[in-house]
Amino acid sequence: MRTLTGIQPSGTLHIGNYFGAMRPAIDAQSRGECFYFIADYHSMTSLFDPAERRKHTLGVALDWLACGLDPKHSVFWRQSDVPGVVELSWLLGTLTPMGLLERAHSYKDKTGKGFSPNFGLFAYPVLMAADILLYDTERVPVGRDQKQHLEMTRDIAIKFNLAYGETFVVPESEIREDLAVIPGLDGQKMSKSYGNTIDIFGEEKATRKKIMGIVMDSRTPAEPKPDADKNLAIQLLKLFAAADVAVDFENRLRAGGLGYGDLKKALFEHYWNYFAAARARRAELAANLDHVEAVLRDGAGRAHAVARVVLKRARRACGIE
Repeated sequence: MRTLTGIQPSGTLHIGNYFGAMRPAIDAQSRGECFYFIADYHSMTSLFDPAERRKHTLGVALDWLACGLDPKHSVFWRQSDVPGVVELSWLLGTLTPMGLLERAHSYKDKTGKGFSPNFGLFAYPVLMAADILLYDTERVPVGRDQKQHLEMTRDIAIKFNLAYGETFVVPESEIREDLAVIPGLDGQKMSKSYGNTIDIFGEEKATRKKIMGIVMDSRTPAEPKPDADKNLAIQLLKLFAAADVAVDFENRLRAGGLGYGDLKKALFEHYWNYFAAARARRAELAANLDHVEAVLRDGAGRAHAVARVVLKRARRACGIE
């Protein structure tokens, strides 16, 4: 079973990226063949500073490797190092209905929040389809918010296969419903776009301040909180703490007697300890960037070997060669 996933280098990776996409994808290494890419082409729809793109691309590579990606058992590369994905997006785009793209939730959401509409943002689902189809991907771990894009990929693949004959594998989604959408510090979905994130490898003092700054209601510590399961700090604590520990904090909050300040302090400590080993590994990688670049070059070569075959098949199917 071949799985594929990728994350844009449009900012520092956060725990929403980790629990919603990275961890499920990295866990898949033990179950089959895994392809991972750094989506630098996709980042061009919202990030326009070349130096920032390079910095974040390297940061993504360090973060994935530190969090458990094993290049001996997977393929890891920069999206732009296999430029055939752009050609394939054109082949797919010629069959993609405008109405399908106009219905994309992410496009409507981002433009509705003030993002300047551009072709790249509008055609994002087509490039995403090319990312997936170029590698004969069978399964894609996605967050619930990306489920529609995966369904669009399936629609595009089926439409191409009907028009030109069986060419592409039609992928399936893999969604962990309990971790698909991670709440941010304001209760919305955690997103760099909303500025409500907790970084995976955030600086200690700054991250502590962020977590301690989570806004709570005005109830006193002594008051029972029957809605404790809906408390944002409790929801986040469940990601980092053992199940019995998280349940204990939830019960204490529900019964009354646990202050919000103490709860947030516990949340920070569990977050900090959760990523301790990965933080040490990241420091080692940052001190050996030649190794990181070698991993990406090797991954690009392996990815290109697969992409070349699939792209040739697609070109022949539609009469380009």
